[in-house]
Amino acid sequence: MEVFNYLVFPGFLFATVAGLLTWWLDRKVTARVQYRVGPPWYQTFADVVKLMGKEVLIPENARKTGFLLAPIVALSASALVATMIGVFNMNWSAGFVGDIIVFWYILTIPSIMLILGAAASGGPLSSVGSSREIKMLLAYEVPFIIVITMIIFKADTLSFGGIIKYQAGHGPILYSVSGVIGFIVALLCVQAKLGLVPFDAPEAETELGGGILYDYSGAALGAFKLAKAMLFYTLPIFMISLFWGGVQIGNGLGILWAVLKYLLIIVLITLIRNTNPRLRIDQIMKFFWGKLTLLAIVAFILSVLGI
Repeated sequence: MEVFNYLVFPGFLFATVAGLLTWWLDRKVTARVQYRVGPPWYQTFADVVKLMGKEVLIPENARKTGFLLAPIVALSASALVATMIGVFNMNWSAGFVGDIIVFWYILTIPSIMLILGAAASGGPLSSVGSSREIKMLLAYEVPFIIVITMIIFKADTLSFGGIIKYQAGHGPILYSVSGVIGFIVALLCVQAKLGLVPFDAPEAETELGGGILYDYSGAALGAFKLAKAMLFYTLPIFMISLFWGGVQIGNGLGILWAVLKYLLIIVLITLIRNTNPRLRIDQIMKFFWGKLTLLAIVAFILSVLGI
């Protein structure tokens, strides 16, 4: 019964609903910025349901096993990390030593599955998108790892629940100079993990016609879209947990404060998406390996100094 409850809240079902609503909010705000009406609140649900009911077309040159397995693994990983982060926020002692490293690892799986699935499709545009995704993954993970290491050093624990507990006793990490810098770095890395402008070179709809997802259709494409929607919910919660004291929903004010923190991060992500042009893949790599990695190192040094 307890496992079933976790599947509903804060697990797969809750993450699905929250992720699709967040995706709708992003699309709605984007439409308003562009002087359009935008979709109704149920549009993202309708899109995924429609895709799930359609046939999966397999390219002639595709390696079927890898092509079909990739979206399933990506969706499973997104659901797993969403559930674990939700449960560990509700119960700090539910985690284990080193679980923060496990979270980081699982959060990379959807991107890796995109790479493997696109490579298995055998299509030229998918291959270009896969190549770009590999380079981008190697680029943004460097500053992201440095920032996570900074938080581990500051909280003196490898436990996700321990990091939240540390902030409960010492205040949110975000309320320090190193925390602010680390938060900015992590926010931009999350933007890249979600594949949003200006870091959408692997998909690049106006250039590659979908790129890394070009050869996917039907339920397989729906699984990738749903995995991305779930990450749209999970990654902001992950950031709130690491930098902003976690999600405490013990009372009405706690729920309101958690929602406000979540919406603020979503607004920042949407603003970045709508105020910047797409970067070339070489520009993305220079940005993450250069400026952002340097900024992450500065944050780490300031953290060591207690600033």
